[in-house]
Amino acid sequence: MSVFLRAGAYIFHPLLMPLLGLIFYYTVTPRFLQQEIIVSHLIVVSIVTIAIPLVLFFLLKNFGVLTSIHLKIVAERKLPLMIQCILLLMLLKFVFHPYDNMALYYFFLGVLFTTLTALILVFFNFKVSLHQMGIAGLSVFIIMLSIHYEINLLVWMAFAFIANGWVASSRLHTKSHTSIELITGFVIGVFPQVILVSNWL
Repeated sequence: MSVFLRAGAYIFHPLLMPLLGLIFYYTVTPRFLQQEIIVSHLIVVSIVTIAIPLVLFFLLKNFGVLTSIHLKIVAERKLPLMIQCILLLMLLKFVFHPYDNMALYYFFLGVLFTTLTALILVFFNFKVSLHQMGIAGLSVFIIMLSIHYEINLLVWMAFAFIANGWVASSRLHTKSHTSIELITGFVIGVFPQVILVSNWL
């Protein structure tokens, strides 16, 4: 049981959520999109939101700036979250545009606002759950895609709710976060997506 609970934190790692959102969108959207564009977006997002942060995190750890890649100390979250915000801004500036694909643009804009909120909370010495933020934001995106395209995604929505519980249980089991930190993570993951959805729904 312990292995199962711990697995949730790795399967639904916050760095993976933007890419999973992109994959899910391209899986369910009825819009015609050129294969070359889809592949290029998947590669770019994988590099910008996963590969670059991982490389930078390990470099910072080797230089002694971070004591752990898990960012257990609140103050150590400042630089990684700042880097993540910059990388997300790059995606919004050079990859996703509202006039090309509004759904993806506002999804990633929501991810940016969520990350910025987590960064602001760091300055108040509050360690919000990044895992809960990520899976909560992705869950809202799935629901909104179902409404927008009028397609039945109940199975995926149910799985998303299970994933939220799995992640929360995992973080509590490993004592990585308190209930308040998890609830806060859920709220700041959900709200930007809900607020911005009116721009494309």
